[in-house]
Amino acid sequence: MKKTENQPAGLYVHIPFCRVKCLYCDFYSITSTSATAEWLRALDQEAALYTDRFSSFDTLYLGGGTPTLLTEKELGHLVESLFGRFCFARDAEVTLEANPDDITAEKLHTCKELGFNRISLGVQSMDDRDLRFLGRRHTAGQAARAMDLIRNSGLSRFGIDLIYGLPAQTGTGWKKTLRKALAFSPDHVSCYQLTLSRGTRLWEMQEGGLISPLGEERERNLFLATSETLEEHGFAHYEVSNYARRGEPLHVCRHNLKYWERAPYLGLGPSAHSFRGNLRWWNHRSVAQYCQDLDQGRRPIHGNERLSEEQASLERLSLRLRTKAGIPIRELRGYEDSERVLPGLLRAGYLEVIEERAVPTREGFLVADRLPLLFL
Repeated sequence: MKKTENQPAGLYVHIPFCRVKCLYCDFYSITSTSATAEWLRALDQEAALYTDRFSSFDTLYLGGGTPTLLTEKELGHLVESLFGRFCFARDAEVTLEANPDDITAEKLHTCKELGFNRISLGVQSMDDRDLRFLGRRHTAGQAARAMDLIRNSGLSRFGIDLIYGLPAQTGTGWKKTLRKALAFSPDHVSCYQLTLSRGTRLWEMQEGGLISPLGEERERNLFLATSETLEEHGFAHYEVSNYARRGEPLHVCRHNLKYWERAPYLGLGPSAHSFRGNLRWWNHRSVAQYCQDLDQGRRPIHGNERLSEEQASLERLSLRLRTKAGIPIRELRGYEDSERVLPGLLRAGYLEVIEERAVPTREGFLVADRLPLLFL
């Protein structure tokens, strides 16, 4: 039996509903909740189709979309369905993504009652001008109130998402956002550089000449400033875009580690992706198609791919060189060009050796997407 068949998996559920579509977002979502009841029924049907394919889970992540648009009753129904269908570890990490303007003391109490022990809050910025540019529906004041409520709610963990690299953003302004957010003592911070993805409103604005992307040097400086600032405030830069507060244990997002470690995970809901062994599959990006397939007894799968050993090897290398876990030197030497490439990367300061592992430095994180290709 393959190792992954007994290895605890991660469960991701995509809630595809939003009040408004943010101008930068290319995740699948719709700005209507009229299909919520039908979607909930379909989600339970999809879960039933996988009860014999995954033995257990030790993480659950409800993302979106905007999971906190669900009413307390709907959220309770969803959690009851998942815990009734699947087996979860007693110490499972159970995360709910949240929008700041949806957070209330009552909603947080409900979350605790339902078994959530981690909140991931989409703060994005502590500057109202930045939030308006991104098309977010909350203000910096609402973000501050939400973080204060979460920190005082008794929930054991909370993380925040931030976006930097906006066209008009300065290094000073970005550091101000960081300092304001860190004042609420989050356990985890994800800092994503703004990406202008095709099909989004910001992409259209760029194509129309209304905005321009940052130059490479400004991007580099903002990335380095982010890493330096967060490490000075007690965070470990453990993945290119992710920082965990230092402690025992390190306050990482255990669910996200599934993706970087190529552990098995199951994705439920429209557009959700799943992975097991060397097989990856993904669902339709349509609530209507998703519900229709399940109503007719079919898995709502839009596509799949089975990775060859060579593709899997490159993927393992690529993902490991995005994290501070790095890759064992002995494994790296299995790549054809390692004897030539590795010494050069060490001398250039992109990698360092820690306990017989090749680990990316801060400068290495800057070029993480290019590093694996050098070994092939």
